[in-house]
Amino acid sequence: MKNETLKILLKRIVSSLVVLFLLITVIFILLRVSPGDPSDKFISPELSPQLIAHVRDSFNLNSSILVQYEAFIVNLCKGDFGISYSYRMPVLSVIIDYLRFTLIFSLVSFAIQIGLGFLLAIISFQKVNGFIDKMFSKLSLVVYAIPSFVIGVFLIYIFSATLNILPSSGLRSFDSADYSFFQSFFDYARHMILPLATLSLGGIAVFYKYLRDNLEDTYNKPFIMNLRANGLDDRTILLKHIIPNAMGPLIAVAGVELGLLFGGALITEVIFGLPGMGRLTINAIFSRDYPLVIGCTFVSGVLVILSNFIADLLKAKIDKRLIKGILN
Repeated sequence: MKNETLKILLKRIVSSLVVLFLLITVIFILLRVSPGDPSDKFISPELSPQLIAHVRDSFNLNSSILVQYEAFIVNLCKGDFGISYSYRMPVLSVIIDYLRFTLIFSLVSFAIQIGLGFLLAIISFQKVNGFIDKMFSKLSLVVYAIPSFVIGVFLIYIFSATLNILPSSGLRSFDSADYSFFQSFFDYARHMILPLATLSLGGIAVFYKYLRDNLEDTYNKPFIMNLRANGLDDRTILLKHIIPNAMGPLIAVAGVELGLLFGGALITEVIFGLPGMGRLTINAIFSRDYPLVIGCTFVSGVLVILSNFIADLLKAKIDKRLIKGILN
């Protein structure tokens, strides 16, 4: 079993490295072949041709794409993503400043999605084909079908523009410097309500639907009927047999969802003006900050791959039969 587990690790690591390499290669090529270049905003018509050439050379843009790509791969193997054109700082230093927020923001949203999705699925399952079950099922489909930016704009219109009870952007109020610790905490919490709701509603619908269907499928299996025939009460069957067996398939969905959150809650961060990876990536793309775009893509890719990797290991840990499926 240890050899099989080791094979899983090696296979996943190799495949993940290949995927990551292809990802950053595609991004590198797309950036280089797209029109325009990052030196345009630093070049004035008043500059001499020699100075213009020097500016472009400082961005390493006068070399061919192959030469640029070779230098990029060599630096990447050294862990050097270069200097951000916009921030004049090492790319990794810029990313770390923004990554901390995205990690916390994503983990809190993920916990909300899992917790509420699980709770609603249990309530719905206990009222099978009842009013609550039907209402939750239809509502989950509607919420899942609505794009997150529509949800965000709708929430801002209702709670910020109309009711004026929640802030529409940022992390703190303008006068937060004068707040006490508890005032600052509640001010921060108020600013995070709408972004967390926007980011979490779609995930809650996904987790609810998957878990609700898995609970019903598990409930209809023969071994559950045998347990009931042996006299076990419904509560014991639900807690000790139905829920544990229904949670297994949900791990794959959780891995994908967490990876997407870690990759940058792009739309939510842009709508609410939050200092996260999504907003940083968008700004880097618009400013044609090549090193920063590559760095953001690399870090986001690592987080997505890592989340799915952990999910695969958990699935294999829960069900040993999956080891053979992963190896094949």
